[in-house]
Amino acid sequence: MDSTRAVAVEDGRPKHECGVCGIFGHEDAAKLTYFGLYALQHRGQESAGIIASDNGNIAIHKAMGLVPEIFSEDILQGLPGSMAMGHVRYSTTGASNITNTQPLMVNHRGITLAVAHNGNLVNSLELRQDLEGKGSIFQTTMDSEVVLHLLARTTHLGLERALTESFSCLRGAFSILFMTEEILVAVRDPGGFRPLCLGKLNNGGWVVASETCALDLVEAEYIRDIEPGEMLIITKKKMKSIFPWPKQKTHFCIFEQVYFARPDSDIFGKNVYESRKRMGEILARESDIKGDFVMPFPDSGNYAAIGFSKESGIPLEMGMIRNHYVGRTFIQPTQSMRDFNVKVKLNPVRSLLKNKCVIIVEDSIIRGTTGRSRVKALREAGAKEVHMMVSCPPTRHACYYGIDFPSSDQLIAAQHSVKETAAYLGLDSLHYLSLEGLVEATGLGKEDFCLACFNGVYPVEPDRTFKKDLLEMK
Repeated sequence: MDSTRAVAVEDGRPKHECGVCGIFGHEDAAKLTYFGLYALQHRGQESAGIIASDNGNIAIHKAMGLVPEIFSEDILQGLPGSMAMGHVRYSTTGASNITNTQPLMVNHRGITLAVAHNGNLVNSLELRQDLEGKGSIFQTTMDSEVVLHLLARTTHLGLERALTESFSCLRGAFSILFMTEEILVAVRDPGGFRPLCLGKLNNGGWVVASETCALDLVEAEYIRDIEPGEMLIITKKKMKSIFPWPKQKTHFCIFEQVYFARPDSDIFGKNVYESRKRMGEILARESDIKGDFVMPFPDSGNYAAIGFSKESGIPLEMGMIRNHYVGRTFIQPTQSMRDFNVKVKLNPVRSLLKNKCVIIVEDSIIRGTTGRSRVKALREAGAKEVHMMVSCPPTRHACYYGIDFPSSDQLIAAQHSVKETAAYLGLDSLHYLSLEGLVEATGLGKEDFCLACFNGVYPVEPDRTFKKDLLEMK
């Protein structure tokens, strides 16, 4: 990590994490990986990369930008082979630059080692300092590079023991793909913070991806999730699972269901669309608010708004129209341009809003900067009353596991009461979904999830140096 890291949640929205996709046993592995990454673009828009193996010959291409901007037909043809692995990135540790793009690759003792990582290692600084003390030289500022150094130091022990000894050192959230010239390995941390699933291609090959929407695009059959604490090794001869960690409680990130995952994905065994719709239904029961119509700010609150409208009986309208041809606000270089982009991204339907009591359904409030400008736009368009319903509880605590709000002083709910937040946003009222209601909507139990961003209970305590480093970068 370093202090040049991008400032978190610049447009008031939580930053996406990363996405991984690997293909084994298909002659167009790189092209299928490309489509898998395309489906996972929502998980990271900073950079992308693909590495491929063609009978032991390795080729890699990665760059800053979006997947279709980085990969052309010619570039994909330059990545031949039946095995490939790819990554889309948004930085939660490490600076935003080409050096830190993934997959990371090294050559060690005649073997190519490559890794693609989604999550945060909460003991990465301690491991890095220890490795540097033993002579390791790091090329990036990412926690993911620690994995390569650990593996390089244990390759002489044989594959399974090297994997077990290396990954057993890690603490935190990690869904990782690891590749050599001939094998593909999928590893998920014992708490299962981040999703990872296995699919089968119609030619008998395999795909591993962060979300099931990637399987759909490459026409793969969903087989199962990679289990928490599992190492899945795929070779030409066989597929084998290793479970090196003692079994423990799961720590599924509930924000995957609230915000990060695509609604057409199944995450932690549950469909995201259905979960978000139930969040809206339960929110309607808890809030008992009246208005002329319900509306989301596209696209974040769409599915909870459907559920809210269904349960409350209040009509659903689209009071803001999204311009799909506007760039993402967080990549703009200056604050003034970001503010302009927030305005131009969504435009109010003035005739619909004039003299109306409007109920907005949002999925979350992080800093509140985006919400404030959007509420102001509704007022200027003639809305008489504006009420906001949020389909998760107040986000009051830092996340150390892959969501980019490492300090609570960036979170409006941590600094202000609900009433004060409503006043800042320019609302007539503000209501959050209860924690119990959120968990109920997922169809799983409270004990299954990491809820730290809501209740401050951290299932894997970060090292003190890790916390300090994140706070210095806020």
